[in-house]
Amino acid sequence: MQVRVKRKLGFFSYLCAIVACASLLALLFLDSIELWITSLGMNPAAAETRAGMIYAQSMPPTRPEEFLLMPSPLVCQRAKPYLINMVASAPANQRARQAIRDTWGGEVGMRGLRVMTFFMVGVTSDPGLGKVLIEEARERGDLIQGRFLDSYSNLTLKTLSMLSWTRRFCPQAHFMAKVDDDVLFNPSTLLHFLNRSRNPYEQEDLYLGRVHLHVAPDRNPDSKHYLPSGAYPLSVFPDYCSGTAYVLSRSALLKISLAASASPLSTPLPPEDVFVGLCARMAGVLPSHCSLFSGGPGVPYGRCCYQAMVSIHHISPKEMLRYWTEVHTSPPCSWLRLRASLGMCKVKAMLSSALS
Repeated sequence: MQVRVKRKLGFFSYLCAIVACASLLALLFLDSIELWITSLGMNPAAAETRAGMIYAQSMPPTRPEEFLLMPSPLVCQRAKPYLINMVASAPANQRARQAIRDTWGGEVGMRGLRVMTFFMVGVTSDPGLGKVLIEEARERGDLIQGRFLDSYSNLTLKTLSMLSWTRRFCPQAHFMAKVDDDVLFNPSTLLHFLNRSRNPYEQEDLYLGRVHLHVAPDRNPDSKHYLPSGAYPLSVFPDYCSGTAYVLSRSALLKISLAASASPLSTPLPPEDVFVGLCARMAGVLPSHCSLFSGGPGVPYGRCCYQAMVSIHHISPKEMLRYWTEVHTSPPCSWLRLRASLGMCKVKAMLSSALS
């Protein structure tokens, strides 16, 4: 009897040890597990297209007159950036823009590569704020203002203006990152990821971010995301990257821009990230999921976790300044601490999302 009890206890101890080791491994490689699960759910089918035959000279021209405010047209020609960060910002969000300039937007050279950051805004109905924007553009030299009213419903037009400006005035850039102004972005981590996962000079279609799968259009007329069946008749959107932050290679940007210029703009417009996803699918460019982009749900702060992430959403200007200082003035985290912290952040984010 005692022997049987000991055997059972021994088996139970082995089982607990196996479960503990499996849990630890899952925690350390939670981002890889997330990538695998997301990849299984993605739709690999792409529309038949001649997008592979698109060249820069076939793109519709972009004129400086399309922008009310912008830096010198030669700014990229002189600097020759490898990565362009295009930040979607509202005219009144001056504190957010300054926080970005004082943190990740102030990073201009990393890993031997040039990085530049610009802010895209629309037209404001406030004359006083319009004058402030003119002064900010003159002092900072990083503000671009498109010819559209700055509103939530016009975010798609704002993104199209970003693509258009980058395509025309920064042809030297290998990559463009579209980022919201409430996102803590980490260009150095992004460049490390790109250089580790692919040949940085390889010309391929990259549309990288947190991929949303099987999202249905919002048919509620009272919702700000309302999209009637007349504007989009299908029951599910194609897979697309969260608009909080995503990255386009030069070739993907050209193809998506051409598809966008050929697409009739419905009323109301689809959400900007959905529209980019639709144009990408039309151009034969499939999204690539990266679990280092936070997407919609916020990620709780952890110094090592934030060192590993490319983007974290829902960050106020005050938090951005504090987190960036804490993350970048401390010694780099060890591989084990970084992996464990990243896993814990993701678990907390998933639990918070499930509970809410």
